[in-house]
Amino acid sequence: MKRLLNRLGITGTNSGVCCGDWVANPGGDTITPVNPANGESIAGVVTASRDDYDRCVARAQHSFAGWRMMPPPQRGEIIRQLGQAFREHKRDLGRLVTRETGKILAEGEGEVQEMIDICDFATGLSRQLYGLTIASERPRHRLFEQWHPLGPIGIITAFNFPVAVWAWNAALAAVCGDTMIWKPSPTTPLTAIAVQHLVNRVTAEHEVEGVFNLCVGADAEVGRWMAEDRRLPLISATGSCAMGRSVAQTVGARLGRSLLELGGNNGLIVTASADLDLAVRAILFAAVGTAGQRCTTLRRLIVHESIAAPLIDRLVAAYRSIPIGDPLETGILVGPLINEAAVQKMMDALDIARQQGGEILCGGERIERAGYFVQPALVRAHNNMSIVSAETFAPILYVMTYRDLDEAITMHNQVDQGLSSAIFTDRVREAEQFLSAAGSDCGITNVNIGTSGAEIGGAFGGEKDTGGGRESGSDAWKSYMRRQTCTINFGTDLPLAQGVEFRLPESPPRN
Repeated sequence: MKRLLNRLGITGTNSGVCCGDWVANPGGDTITPVNPANGESIAGVVTASRDDYDRCVARAQHSFAGWRMMPPPQRGEIIRQLGQAFREHKRDLGRLVTRETGKILAEGEGEVQEMIDICDFATGLSRQLYGLTIASERPRHRLFEQWHPLGPIGIITAFNFPVAVWAWNAALAAVCGDTMIWKPSPTTPLTAIAVQHLVNRVTAEHEVEGVFNLCVGADAEVGRWMAEDRRLPLISATGSCAMGRSVAQTVGARLGRSLLELGGNNGLIVTASADLDLAVRAILFAAVGTAGQRCTTLRRLIVHESIAAPLIDRLVAAYRSIPIGDPLETGILVGPLINEAAVQKMMDALDIARQQGGEILCGGERIERAGYFVQPALVRAHNNMSIVSAETFAPILYVMTYRDLDEAITMHNQVDQGLSSAIFTDRVREAEQFLSAAGSDCGITNVNIGTSGAEIGGAFGGEKDTGGGRESGSDAWKSYMRRQTCTINFGTDLPLAQGVEFRLPESPPRN
């Protein structure tokens, strides 16, 4: 572990504050991230004080003045080289993600690949920050739109994707001309520090400083400072719905912008025509991948009553065969939960499910070994159980049945969150109904694939209590810029829009 950290630039007790260069002695408390696979501390990180935070914001403001005027393709070249640095350190970064989060190594390296992919996407985007030419109703006038950098922005990320979500925001914001401050989860600060070391190496080669800034907090305080700070026109925050409400209210009170990626109580409908072999594989990964700690994790399975029995039998058999253990070991598919509190929340949710009439079909027990390991749970439930509508960030899958597709879609949409959704069917009409305006109310809707594993090319985000934000691909870049409508008069007259006449009366001739 020490050699791994050293290769990524992390030595001794680490500064968690970087404002163009590392702050040698931050004024905050020291935190010790823990490996959830064994419960042991990994390293010490000194967090930011309010003075450290203000220093980061001031640096981001100062750097923005120059960065916004650099041609976007030049900014894109720096992001391209940053992606190359991630490629060179993919294995080490992936192992560190696994150490801090507990996700299996394939997922840890997959998260680093997301960083690489979004850097590639942002590099191309740097030549495609398109505006519009608009037909003007006035003669000899040109009407058009253009986009400008927004300013220093704040990025708040969660423990379960400690680096990929930062990259979704940072790569796009950087090519758009913004500078930024990153507050990672205090549970996973080492991956953030490692990434910042690589960022510093690349930006130093281009004599660029203060574009990417890091401010680790011991708790939620740094995030609160960011939300309140008028110097940060946009706060992009990923986390729980409760956290998002707090951020939105605070940022909204100062008329700032929020980009929110919050919880997801995701559902999947299996119709009578579905390919069950395909469905079982998709359900398994979506429900137990990352030990159920993805915002896109499958939590509600809505199955046609005619196929419920055989599908449940297959799922029980699959659940009982899942290899659970050290996420660095080959062949392991499920690692630990993030901490003891997460284990307890899972156990509490299962107790409530039993009290409300649910039946634990398999799993749901803690595994007695070092670390925070559990057996993923499959629960036979009914839609009026209140616990089914609550997102528990753990591997619990509630299975319910339906008779017709309208009923299934109603059940699917009866939760507060609206992130990811899926249907398994071999009928075009069923697929199209689910994709229609009367179908899924989620920001992500899939046919014959699970709810997890979104590609970076599409905009990622959801509706309702999920927050409404969009990150990553498509036109999500517009969140990080300000729109400007421009009109140029190249004639000698001054016609007004809507045919308005505004002329001074002619003066009478003088004698």
